[in-house]
Amino acid sequence: MLSSIVAPVSTSSGESMKGSGKSILPPDYVPTGMHLESRDLRLENGMRVLLTPMSQTNSVGISVFVRAGSRYEKTDGESGLSHFLEHLCFKGTRDRPNPIDISRELDELGGAFNAVTDREITIFYGKMTADRALQGLTLLIDLLRNSLLEADEIERERGVILEELAAIEDSPPELVAVNLEASIWHGQPHGREIAGTVESVSNMTHQDIKKYYRRQYVPNSIVISVAGALDVGATENIVRELCEDWGAGVPDEYIPHRSSDDVSEDTAFSLSAERRFRLISRDTEQAHLAIGMPGLSLKDTKRHSLEIFSIVLGEGMSSRLFTRLREELGLCYDIHSGPSFLSDTGMFGIYSGVDPQNTSKALEEIVAEIDRTIQSLGEFEIDLAKRIINSRLILRLEDSRAVSSYVGLQAVLGLEMLQPEELLARIESVSVLDIQRTANELIDPGKFHLSLIGPMNGSELLNQFASF
Repeated sequence: MLSSIVAPVSTSSGESMKGSGKSILPPDYVPTGMHLESRDLRLENGMRVLLTPMSQTNSVGISVFVRAGSRYEKTDGESGLSHFLEHLCFKGTRDRPNPIDISRELDELGGAFNAVTDREITIFYGKMTADRALQGLTLLIDLLRNSLLEADEIERERGVILEELAAIEDSPPELVAVNLEASIWHGQPHGREIAGTVESVSNMTHQDIKKYYRRQYVPNSIVISVAGALDVGATENIVRELCEDWGAGVPDEYIPHRSSDDVSEDTAFSLSAERRFRLISRDTEQAHLAIGMPGLSLKDTKRHSLEIFSIVLGEGMSSRLFTRLREELGLCYDIHSGPSFLSDTGMFGIYSGVDPQNTSKALEEIVAEIDRTIQSLGEFEIDLAKRIINSRLILRLEDSRAVSSYVGLQAVLGLEMLQPEELLARIESVSVLDIQRTANELIDPGKFHLSLIGPMNGSELLNQFASF
C-alpha cells in the first residue's frame, strides 16, 4: 500500500502584512522560495530524485526528465524519434492498456499534465492539488516505465505527428525559426527539426521505436523532481517502492556539438554568406525574418551577460529594437530577441515580421541597432534588465511545477546546483563592461545567419546580407 505524500498542514496563523513608508512590503520581507531545501536521492539503479518542500502552497508539481531528444538521434532516419516516443507514452501501459482510460484518469486528477520534447531532454510534467499527488506521481512513472508501444497506436500517432509537421510548414513564424536553427547548427542532430521530417516519421518502424525506448528510457537516464506541499520522507518511500526494482540500462550520451570548421570539408563554403542565407519564397502578406548567430552554452559563465544584453536589445516594449524599429520607424509590428542555451553550445536570435517592402530596411536597422546597443549600454538599462530577471525568477518560484523544473533541470543537465539567491547574485555582479565584452566577442556580422519567408527578391537581400 502506497502512503500519502501530502505534507502535514501547518496550523500557524502567521503575521499580518504591515507596510513601511511608501512600500506595501513588511520591513523584514524576503521573497518566499528564494532558498530551496531539496532532498537529493540517488537510487542504486542510477535514477536521481529531488524532493523540494514548499511551505506556502497547496499544490504539488512533478517534472520527470528523460535524457532523450534530437541530440540523441544518431541518423537522419532517427530524426523525430524522441518526440514520437513522447506521444506514445500516453497510449497505454501494462496496468493502463487503454489510452482513453489514461486520458480520463489525467482529467480526473484535475490538474495540468503534458509532455514536451527538446533537443537534450524529454519532460513529462504535472501539477495538481496535494491530495492527488500520489496518484499523479504513480501515473507518470507508469507511463515511462511500462509503455506498451502497440503497433496500432504507433500508426495513429504517426498521422498526428505528420499533421504537426504540416502545421509547422504552414506557420511562417515557426518555420523561419526552424530554418535559422538548421542553418546555425548545420549538419548536426540539434540542427534538425525536433519533430522530425515527413520522410523520417513516415519510415520509422515499430522496432526502431522499441529499440530507442529500451535504450533511453532507463532509470539511469531519468531525473524525477517533485516540489510543493509534500512530505519528503513519505514521497521518498513511494518513489523507492515504484522505481528501485527498475533495472538500469546503458543509455547513449548526446552527440557533441562540432564547430562550423568541423562540419564541412569546405570551410570557406561553410562560413560563406550563401551557406548562411535561407529564403523560402512564399506569397505571404508579411515577411518573416530571423537573424542569429552561434551563442554560448549553459556552462559558460558569460551567458548571464548575454541574457542581460538580450533584454536590453530586444525583450519587451522598452527594448532598443522595439523602440527603434516599431515605435520610431514603424517597420514592424513585433520584434524580439532571445538566447538559446544547450550543454555545449547555444545560439542567439532576433525574430520579426515586417512588410515585405521594408525587409531590406529592417535588416539594415537591426544590424545597426545591435552595434549601437553594444557601444552605448547604460547603467539604467542594465539595472532594469536585472530587475526583470529577478522578477521573472521570483514569480516562477511561487509555482510548484516551476520549482520542480528549476531543480530538476539543473540535475538532468549536469549543471551546478544553484540556489535562486546564488543565481541572482551572479546576475547582479555582471557589469556594463562584462556585457560589452561578451557582446563584442560573440556578435560578429560575418557569422550572422539569416532565414526569411515571404515574397522577396532573394538576390538583392543576399547581396545586402553578404555586405554585413
